[in-house]
Amino acid sequence: MRANVAERLLQHYVDKSRDLPWRSRPGMPPPDPYRVWLSEVMLQQTTVAAVAPRFERFVERWPTVEALGAATDEEVLFEWAGLGYYARARNLIACARQVAARGGFPDNEAQLRKLPGVGDYAAAAIAAIAFGQRAIVIDSNVERIAARLNALPAPARSELREAVDAITPDQRCGDFAQALMDLGATICRPRSPLCGECPVAIDCQAFASGAPQSFPAARPKKAKPVRHGTAYWVERANLVWLVRRPPRGLLGGMVALPGCDWTDDTANAAAAIARVRHVFTHFTLELAVVAAGDPPGEGWWQPIDSLSDAGLPTLYRRAAGAVLETRARLAA
Repeated sequence: MRANVAERLLQHYVDKSRDLPWRSRPGMPPPDPYRVWLSEVMLQQTTVAAVAPRFERFVERWPTVEALGAATDEEVLFEWAGLGYYARARNLIACARQVAARGGFPDNEAQLRKLPGVGDYAAAAIAAIAFGQRAIVIDSNVERIAARLNALPAPARSELREAVDAITPDQRCGDFAQALMDLGATICRPRSPLCGECPVAIDCQAFASGAPQSFPAARPKKAKPVRHGTAYWVERANLVWLVRRPPRGLLGGMVALPGCDWTDDTANAAAAIARVRHVFTHFTLELAVVAAGDPPGEGWWQPIDSLSDAGLPTLYRRAAGAVLETRARLAA
């Protein structure tokens, strides 16, 4: 099965591969490791559609890992604003500086895993795609493919790794890894898989069962706790006071409205001039925006009509937008 599955997937990749700015065409020399690494960091828990234009902005501004490593934290965090999961941006900065200092990316999984923010999956993907090494590249899409090919309802990681290892060829390793990624993103989807278009349906035990979408079995979702926070809207002469969050912790180093810690306290909710609800990975935040008179902490005055240029992350961009929408509605 291994050879047949690999051959069919590789041919399908030649015929149907997605044209993405960080890729080389099938059969062409591998892309710059910098572009592979940058794309893998950006794509963690973020869609291809959201990443593609931001990736191109990044590489236009910083075309090499050395250029990125020489950038200031504030410059990189500004460009990252809106992509979410801001620990990735801090790891991105640390990794770029470390790679630049050592003279380039290491070409093997073991050394790649030692870089800041590079885990098992990213190390395998970079090794395969940028350096042509045989690596077992497993993301959530590949997990689903492996589970369906082998009709595994609740596979352990060791089972998934064994299943992917069994079909991974010794040659064209980068193309094969990306072929699996494309298959999971476009055909072997979580719901309503397009089995009639799948190049390996003939080898798929889940397809043979008649219920491919039931593999792997859905995991029950845990309810997310709710936290509450207050952000202060301090305005003077069409300027609003902004601060930079502490370098560590959630949204570390990002531009923000000033505010208090996020806890279970809802004391300021009644005084809010606007409210937003924002979902993070592990909790939901209900943020009350409260008008205040004096600017707290160190910060700067930002023109309200250029808030979009301030580098606000999504939470605070939505909070500012809610204030301005409320004001416009009341003035109408």
